[in-house]
Amino acid sequence: MNPLLLVMLVPAAATLALFFIDADAKRAIRSVATVATGLVLVIAIFMFIGFDSADATWTANADGDSAHDYKYGFETEWVPQMGLNFRLGVDGMGLAMVLLTALIIFAGVMVSYNIEKRVKEYYILLLALVTGVFGVFVSLDLFFYYFFYELAVIPMFLLIGVWGSTTKTVDQNYATMKLVLLLTAGAVMALVGLISIWSEVGSFNMVLIEQHEFSKSFQMTWFPVIFLGFAALVPMWPLHSWSPAGHASAPAAVSMLHAGVLMKLGAFGILRVACSYFPQAAAEYLPYLVVLCCMNIVYGGLVAISQRDMKLIIGYSSSSHMGYVLLGIGSMTLIGMEGAVFLMFAHGIMTALTFALIGWFYDQTHTRMLDDLGGMMKVMPFAGTLFIIASMASAGLPGFANFASELMVIIGAWESNLWLLIPAILAIWGLVITGVYLLRAVKDAWFGELPERWKDLRDQRTFAERFPYVMLTGVLLLFGFWPQPMITMVEQGVKPLVTRIDEGREQNKKAVQIDVPSKDAPANDAPAQGEER
Repeated sequence: MNPLLLVMLVPAAATLALFFIDADAKRAIRSVATVATGLVLVIAIFMFIGFDSADATWTANADGDSAHDYKYGFETEWVPQMGLNFRLGVDGMGLAMVLLTALIIFAGVMVSYNIEKRVKEYYILLLALVTGVFGVFVSLDLFFYYFFYELAVIPMFLLIGVWGSTTKTVDQNYATMKLVLLLTAGAVMALVGLISIWSEVGSFNMVLIEQHEFSKSFQMTWFPVIFLGFAALVPMWPLHSWSPAGHASAPAAVSMLHAGVLMKLGAFGILRVACSYFPQAAAEYLPYLVVLCCMNIVYGGLVAISQRDMKLIIGYSSSSHMGYVLLGIGSMTLIGMEGAVFLMFAHGIMTALTFALIGWFYDQTHTRMLDDLGGMMKVMPFAGTLFIIASMASAGLPGFANFASELMVIIGAWESNLWLLIPAILAIWGLVITGVYLLRAVKDAWFGELPERWKDLRDQRTFAERFPYVMLTGVLLLFGFWPQPMITMVEQGVKPLVTRIDEGREQNKKAVQIDVPSKDAPANDAPAQGEER
């Protein structure tokens, strides 16, 4: 069977299977979820290993460097009267996100073993959510792309609203409603843009849409609409305020998926739809994106410094780091865009690890406030060591995947043009800001005097408890010391996109040259030299 179809069907089948399991059979419910997500992870790993040798099923813009191959393809008719087919395929960019999702959901399922409240419903929603996420990354039909996009967002309302928590810094109900309303508004805006594409092309086939040449005016009109719709999920400043509150209220596994995967859906949509279909508009608009990137990077980091809630610190940190992703996209260079996608992967793994560790001690302390914590390294050395490792990865320490990807983004911005020099410099200083709030969080939470009430805290001890954390840490180190396999795979999906944007930039220059005639050119009503009147 097609591996992409399996990646989607396995969690969907597990979701349906859980409906027929007794709610009190918690061990069976957890086992079904673990086996299903473990199988998906194995499939994703094999696809990653065999990606270079996989044959292309569809090719868009087959002209030199602009040839865009989609592999592991699958297609079947759905509603032939509307030209609607269930079509799957993946390039290097999409497969990187599939592997990221598979790693995080498997770790998230194991981290959720401590959930005792309505376990059956919790895992049903968690698996439904991840089915939608996989669908977005592998769909090559615009209708199903948006269908799975909505499926990935809707379960968050219940997962945070029912299993989340209210603290002195964030109200659970407020965070849940704000998240859903802002993401729904962004999704509706994106939907309007997607409908405009369908009405122009007359097809939902994303490969055919990519081959379609849209007029410059059409691109300039609808690029901002689609871009802003997806940017709300990135989240891009000033559309970011839903994200930290959602992080702070969500249970550990949901925070892992929220920061690790859902935020990447927005950036993926910008690349897959807005930039790919509207290259001329992208060449015009993306340079101005860097201003908002700077706000993401610097503002998010400065707000994180002022926080005392551990989840809010990581939440604002995530918004700051997604600014680097937007900066890489805005650079419009090959190394910058490759770095952006690589950083989406690295940041997803790092934040998933961090939120999982915070969830571990929060379940025991019922507080995340730095003022209430301290000295936990004495009783939780394993968790504390991994938290320090995750913090160093977030701060861009060499040896981690975050360092390699952020370096690529900064180099891409630096070599792009003079317009991006200031953002590139601010991005470097953003790493300094990151070090400030993370090192302070490490010092206040894990070192110093251990309060008497925390002396009975329990560290991860069993293999099942430690494995998800070790797995995520190992991935960060693996692609930190050996990033080439990931970079090579990502380049396969990004290079055609960069080529299209370069061609769009050249088309814009030619249009300007035609519209603005040279001063030396003869007037329209004057004869050229040697021409009779």
